[in-house]
Amino acid sequence: MNFEFFIAKRIISSKSYKSSISAPIIKIGIAAIAIGLIVMMIAIATGIGLQQKIRDKVVAFNGHVLITNYDSNNTEESITPISINQEFYPEFKTVEGISHVQAVASKFGVIRTDNDFEGAYLKGVGADYNWKYFKEFLIEGKLPNYSNKRNEDVLISQYLANRLELKLNETFQMVFPKEDPEKLPNIITYTIVGIYNSGFQDFDANFIIGDIRHIQRINKWENDQIGNFEVFIDDYNELDTKGEEIYKSIPSVLNTQTITNKYSSIFEWIKIFDTNIYGIIGIMILVAGINMITALLVLILERTQMIGILKALGSSNWGIRKLFLYNASYLIILGLFWGNVLGLGLLFAQKYLKLFPLDPSVYYVTEAPVYISFGYVFALNIGTLLLCLLMLLIPSYIITKISPVKAIRFD
Repeated sequence: MNFEFFIAKRIISSKSYKSSISAPIIKIGIAAIAIGLIVMMIAIATGIGLQQKIRDKVVAFNGHVLITNYDSNNTEESITPISINQEFYPEFKTVEGISHVQAVASKFGVIRTDNDFEGAYLKGVGADYNWKYFKEFLIEGKLPNYSNKRNEDVLISQYLANRLELKLNETFQMVFPKEDPEKLPNIITYTIVGIYNSGFQDFDANFIIGDIRHIQRINKWENDQIGNFEVFIDDYNELDTKGEEIYKSIPSVLNTQTITNKYSSIFEWIKIFDTNIYGIIGIMILVAGINMITALLVLILERTQMIGILKALGSSNWGIRKLFLYNASYLIILGLFWGNVLGLGLLFAQKYLKLFPLDPSVYYVTEAPVYISFGYVFALNIGTLLLCLLMLLIPSYIITKISPVKAIRFD
């Protein structure tokens, strides 16, 4: 058996160790490790969770890459139509990693009720529309079906429904003004078949989902003309690369725009989360390491006579240092254990019980989302253990300066 490890085990299991002067400081060190790990886990889980949630909501309304006309239109409204008869539609075969392509169009109008009105965009979609994200957002009713004949079913946000006092299965009129103000506007009566809540108020306040054929009729487009294409890719991390590949694969009269370029302010904001996460991890490891250094120094001070005796019996400086590092490792692992238990408990509670709500007007989500992966949990544990032990190598060097004669007489 390893001699140093054997002595360390005897020290840890002794009753005098648990009731010694150093006991409170040791408990503080263990608590510091546990609290530090909890804070780091929460920082990573909520930071990555918030990034992914916001990203998915932007993707839900725009796709990963938009294919549009080359024009000066900076609004959400579709003005110049694109032919749907493209080589990349309905399947983008020239670029790998593309999961779906859908044709859409948008038209600004005014929702009118008996008591109020509100401006919004009708996002026209067809039978090819991917409802994957809106299935998660749907809170009442059903998703509309536009695969058969043209209909007046729409999906409206809970935000707009509350503002206009509209309920499921009720009808409302939407007024679409024409370019010539002297001409009568187009008025369509829609029926609410579903209510969604994405938690992204900027989108919820501006979009209702309806049949693209209404926009084609209002704009006097042909049946094969649409506003733009939305492209979905398999791996978000390859967004910029796929965006360039898509641009090179489409006709020269068309342009592409990734969601990170279209909503650059949002994506620049969520990038800041990475800096915050790294800062929190650094601070927590530093605090935990300093507490463990304090605990180790107190342990050395408390065991000075034992160090002198071991040196007198022929133990090397490195062997005695290992003894105390084994002791410190036990304390760190104990702190990590409680940190994992409490940290994962909090994260799973937030994931399934939604304990902590957020203001959607500020954070674009209604509750703090969490991303739980045992990969980063394992990395945090190993990283904390190794970094704390490396920090403890320096204070353990004090052992080499202790004289056996003075240590044995130390009181």
